[in-house]
Amino acid sequence: MNIAARLPRFAKQLGGTLRRKLQRLWAKEPPLLVFHPAYRQQLRGAPWDPLRAEKVLAFLLTQRLISPRQVSQPLPAAVKNLLLAHSEQYLESLQDPAVLTQILGIPVAPGEEEGILALQRLAVGGTIQATRLALASGQTVFHLGGGFHHASRDRGTGFCIFNDIAVAILRLRHRGFAGKVLVVDLDLHDGNGTREIFAHDATVFTLSIHNRHWGNTEAVASLSIALGDQVEDDTYLSTLAQALQDVAGQFQSELLIYLAGADIANDDALGNWRLSPKGVLARDQLVLSLARGLQVPTVVLLGGGYGEGAWRYPARMIGWWLSGTVLDLPSEEVLALERFRQLPQLLGADEDDSSWGLREDDLADILPGLPGPRRFLGAFTQVQVELMLERMGILQQIRARGFACPQVSLELDHPLGQTLRIFGDPGRRELLVELRLARSSRAIPGFELLSVEWLLLQNPRAKFTPERPPLPGQQHPGLGLLAEVFAWLVLLCEREALDGLTFRPSHFHLAGLARRHATFLHPEHAAVFTALAELFASYPLAEASRLVAEGRVVNEKNGQPVQWEAFPMVVPVSHRLQALVSGPAYEQAVQRARAALVLALLPEPPGPDQGQGGL
Repeated sequence: MNIAARLPRFAKQLGGTLRRKLQRLWAKEPPLLVFHPAYRQQLRGAPWDPLRAEKVLAFLLTQRLISPRQVSQPLPAAVKNLLLAHSEQYLESLQDPAVLTQILGIPVAPGEEEGILALQRLAVGGTIQATRLALASGQTVFHLGGGFHHASRDRGTGFCIFNDIAVAILRLRHRGFAGKVLVVDLDLHDGNGTREIFAHDATVFTLSIHNRHWGNTEAVASLSIALGDQVEDDTYLSTLAQALQDVAGQFQSELLIYLAGADIANDDALGNWRLSPKGVLARDQLVLSLARGLQVPTVVLLGGGYGEGAWRYPARMIGWWLSGTVLDLPSEEVLALERFRQLPQLLGADEDDSSWGLREDDLADILPGLPGPRRFLGAFTQVQVELMLERMGILQQIRARGFACPQVSLELDHPLGQTLRIFGDPGRRELLVELRLARSSRAIPGFELLSVEWLLLQNPRAKFTPERPPLPGQQHPGLGLLAEVFAWLVLLCEREALDGLTFRPSHFHLAGLARRHATFLHPEHAAVFTALAELFASYPLAEASRLVAEGRVVNEKNGQPVQWEAFPMVVPVSHRLQALVSGPAYEQAVQRARAALVLALLPEPPGPDQGQGGL
């Protein structure tokens, strides 16, 4: 079918030149995703991952399921469009930080309101853009954001300031689109705001399946189902299948908007349902298969999803839609590395950091008396280091954890290596990151490596819990940025043409966390780790590390306790280092050393009240 014939009424009203440009663009490579780099901005203390959209996009680009040209960047929604769904009095009230605090449930300080409103206006613009593209192409378009379904005409709540779904639909109406719209809202929470705005509009049907109602469910075209708490796959999927069948039978939509909230998942940080990853994907497949069968343009919004793993659900959904198969998702470490590699495409950034004018090296050559070259790892100025940390989202994620003004410090003359520190406050009292690095040609003769002499990642404001007790050596809970720091170090190796990364894990759990992407330099050390991992296969990693540290493991062949040593590990970057620590010869050496180890776990030593006789 000719694209011109599929353009909606509002698009046909565009000027001829602009319409022809759009037709040529869509005919070659129609946009599939809407995303903006500013989506990574975050509120202090907010529960969602500011990099969720960026992670999803990095995964899709790495899998070559989309190209950068198929990603469309939105503009912020105009105030005149916001007024289509919200009252003027409500928009005026949003200038008060107290109002935003009530809506978001997070303290909003004076001066922060403009940035918050700008970010949500941009996301509303993203949903507007996605509806335009979907109607113009007749296809499914994914907006890596949006889904602010709690906001009503005169009130916001539940993190939702503007209702992007309502604004986008009413803007289409204003532009002449009169077709029926089906909103399938499968966020964990009730789509009450959207239902309220369209309560008297028979051309917009709102279907919401959620844990509990958030208000009046009466509307002329609506189905609201509250399933309660602790819902599992079978109950949810059977309810959804029946609801979709009923709605599709009575409502002939010409546009479908789908809120694919990931907060229904069992591992969601704020959710209270028990859906498995397979169940969440089955939900997405039901809705998108319905859209395909109806041949209706579709817009998919991310909706809710909290915690660092929330990106996995939309990534799995979109990957399945574009490839036709269920793809394996990478680990957090691999994804962080790929995301950093994709940064120029994701953020439109220039990889060349040489445009910062004169540096210390240049001034030293021009003005005598100034110190000589002073660079981190002999290559990076302070500005470059901070720029990399900013571009890769590390500083932004620190801000999201409540540290509004992280301070980066470099110590370049330490005898054991150069040290990078990040503090959480301007007074530099809260140490968050301490990383000591050195370029080493002695760790492996003939190779040059980046040696991690020391790494500390901690959150001094967090508390240990029974579910997450302290690991050996921890004074504070972790910062949750190990994957990002690991990926950055690998990229530094690539940039400086180093053979790889080397470090010595001081505890068994550190080796366990690194083992997916690092290997032991010596086969006999790999054999010790393998034997311990097999012995503690059914134990939590923290418990296993504690037992090893307490000397509770013995070698049955000689009765000697197995002491964990800081065995050297490497992350190969060059092919020649990869060949050194892999291959048949290396694996055979590991197997021979493993065969000589027979480990056993000693029983818990008796406490002060145990082993005593008495009445």
